[in-house]
Amino acid sequence: MSSIIIRNGVIINEGSSSTGDILIREDRIAAIGIIDDSLIPGDAKLIEAKGLYIIPGIIDDQVHFREPGLTHKADIFSETRAAAAGGVTSFMDMPNTIPQAVTNEILEEKYRIAQEKSLINYSFYIGGTNTNLSELLSADPQQVCGIKLFLGSSTGNMLVNDEKVLREIFSRSSMLIACHCEDEPTVKRNSEIYREKYGEDVPVKFHPLIRSREACFITSSFAVKLAKEYNTRIHILHLSTADEMKLFSPDIPVHEKRITGEVCIHHLWFEESDYERLGNYIKWNPAIKTKYDRDALLNGVKNNLIDIIATDHAPHTLEEKSATYFKAPSGGPLIQHSLSAMMELFHKKIFTMEMIVDKMCHNPAIIYRIRERGFIREGFKADICIVDPNNKWKVTRQNILCKCGWSPFEGEEFSSRVKYTIANGNVIYNNGVLNENSRGERLLFHTK
Repeated sequence: MSSIIIRNGVIINEGSSSTGDILIREDRIAAIGIIDDSLIPGDAKLIEAKGLYIIPGIIDDQVHFREPGLTHKADIFSETRAAAAGGVTSFMDMPNTIPQAVTNEILEEKYRIAQEKSLINYSFYIGGTNTNLSELLSADPQQVCGIKLFLGSSTGNMLVNDEKVLREIFSRSSMLIACHCEDEPTVKRNSEIYREKYGEDVPVKFHPLIRSREACFITSSFAVKLAKEYNTRIHILHLSTADEMKLFSPDIPVHEKRITGEVCIHHLWFEESDYERLGNYIKWNPAIKTKYDRDALLNGVKNNLIDIIATDHAPHTLEEKSATYFKAPSGGPLIQHSLSAMMELFHKKIFTMEMIVDKMCHNPAIIYRIRERGFIREGFKADICIVDPNNKWKVTRQNILCKCGWSPFEGEEFSSRVKYTIANGNVIYNNGVLNENSRGERLLFHTK
């Protein structure tokens, strides 16, 4: 039986921090606290964590790892290497691959690929369309993280804009429904206004006016209305506006919420003045908007209006990102740097570490009902991140691990750095060295 003893670290878990040890046996957490030497196997691997923070492994509920069909941008192996370097031990991947994961057969093929290639734990959404209700309803809620609905511009036929179909999905689904909310007619109308003025080469600074706050609120408020009508579990992804904060309640404990929200790293970090410096590198959908919106989102996290912090990690090649406005795809790579970026906000006293752990580790496990992960608890799977809060480093082209090879954080100096990432009791990242032979597990879910 393989064992690991983590000594003298600051354990940040379930709203409190304390100095102690963690004993791991095989793939489970065996003991937490001040652990007597007599309880530790003689062959246990020692990790000395004095001065380091020990947190549960990060669970990222929104990534695009591009496999199958788009592997020139990224693949499951390459992106889980980057994820492990960032302290992420579990991910949930979106269905807009090629082919689109809109049937259970295609979905299971993605799980097969992940079983072969993923260094960390995994799940995949099944994507909704206007015509695949039977596939959505037959997906196993113990094996699949949720249904993804694009209630706005999307890839191929994944725009779900038939209200009758939406009502069927909302009224009959037992699984969580994760929603991308941007009103398609509003985006199209705004696009034509700017295309008439600038042609194809629209300055990217107008992106938040094309994919406007109105477009976001029209659809997110409609999704919330349907969820309340049918008592559906919905999760609004990548919130980007101050207006949307009024849709959520801070007074309901997260385990009782039926309507939850997520914000992504880029919407907490960047604001519209950054388009001049970074251009298409920070072109995301929904768009990064004003400083006022960013501040409202930061406050939304602090006030528990927003429940989860994720990445929407969505790599594209540098060549693709260098195209003109309408041709340059939206999205970018973030997963390697998400924890370091959030810890900068900790150092600036915007967030506490306990809050970061709630939003990046605990709440994803609670909202998605993930079995035995997301917490440092005896008997739970040993998914752990150990981070040095005072270890400055700079993001450079040379230390970026995602396949696309660039980051909007390039040149940024972070104050904190991940030292170890442990998934299922295996050390998969150790001070810059990856264990590429380790493989993650399929996430499993409670139905209640």
